Amino acid sequence: MSIEAELRAEYDRWQRREIAAFQVLPYFLLAICTVVALLLPFWKVSLPLPAVLGLTLATASWLLWFHTLHRGWLRNAALTGLYYTVLMVLAAGLVAIAPWYGLFAFVGYPQAFQYLKGRWRYAGAAVTSMIMAVSYLGGVATIIAGFWWAWAAISLISTVLAWISSYFVELADQRNLKQKQALAELHEANRKLEGALRENAGLHAQLLVQAREAGVLDERQRMAREIHDTLAQGLAGILTQLQAAEQKPDEPATWRRHLTNAMDLAREGLVEARRTVHAVEPEVLAKARLPDAISDVTRRWSEVHHIDAVLTTTGDPRPMHTDVEVTLLRAAQEALANVAKHANASRVGLTLSYMEDLVTLDVRDDGVGFEPDAKRANGSANGGFGLAGMRQRVQRLAGRLDIESEPGGGTAISATVPAIPAGGGQ
Repeated sequence: MSIEAELRAEYDRWQRREIAAFQVLPYFLLAICTVVALLLPFWKVSLPLPAVLGLTLATASWLLWFHTLHRGWLRNAALTGLYYTVLMVLAAGLVAIAPWYGLFAFVGYPQAFQYLKGRWRYAGAAVTSMIMAVSYLGGVATIIAGFWWAWAAISLISTVLAWISSYFVELADQRNLKQKQALAELHEANRKLEGALRENAGLHAQLLVQAREAGVLDERQRMAREIHDTLAQGLAGILTQLQAAEQKPDEPATWRRHLTNAMDLAREGLVEARRTVHAVEPEVLAKARLPDAISDVTRRWSEVHHIDAVLTTTGDPRPMHTDVEVTLLRAAQEALANVAKHANASRVGLTLSYMEDLVTLDVRDDGVGFEPDAKRANGSANGGFGLAGMRQRVQRLAGRLDIESEPGGGTAISATVPAIPAGGGQ
């Protein structure tokens, strides 16, 4: 159980005990006074017993009817005032006949505090003090005999003390009420907090599932891009070389050259496939800086396809984050592969530009061009999976891929990514 719940339970226990005590107290005091009245004849004390017992029975009935059986009626201010007034009249009558009933008259204090409101509480305390002062002096006969001034003084002192006590009791009651309200508000806040924690736990579990699914999807896309950029392009190159060799069966030198190119492509594809599986950066980047790696890829591509290709580097070449360099290298490979397959170009120009916050790779060819907005046979816009994979790579780094082309006007591809230095975060 929480501390807040324990405090509320303890407060409720004390409140129940207090209510039970206030319920029983009038009957208990009335019973003691009645027992004394019944015992007095045995001590040869003259007492109008029928009148005392009659008033006692009336008082007990009045308490039973309002104080015990119909407490809900006392929420009405008029009925409350009537109940307390009659109770004090009965108590005064008992004290006038039998002074020791002043012990019972004491209930006027807690009854005033329990049932009266505001200034009426203090009025009830004053009336109770005046009735009990009669008891202190031994009855009405003493006052009539000339001790009215003593009754007035005792009444005044008792009233002042009762008012002071009532004031502090009221302050304590207000403090208890505020504490109860604070505990109720704390309970409600804890309930809402527990609900929020349960909701957050559910959201956390949902986020974990979504993160896991996103991780799986991202890994699938990575594998798809890598397979396309390595195995698919390598197999396409091998097929091209074998087809070229098949067309020159009578030229051994040419036939061997194409076969050698095919074998070299197969070896490179196998190495890249292994590095892809283990999520290792491309071999060419592991051995050289990005400008040198792209230059080496461009040179070998040019030798295989007999198309002039030149790389120009501008700005201040500096080591970049692995993801940045891999993205630009794969963009260069994909762009060159597309030129070889579709452009029918005679010249390709590549420009690697290092700027303060960005790194850009531009690839331009003088080929047949195409309509960038037209959908390919596979249904993807802006080209086949190669361009889509290139766009995914660039956008994954919060970069941008621009494609400019028109039929007969060549093609220009520009990949721009943030210049994240080596060792920096994404």
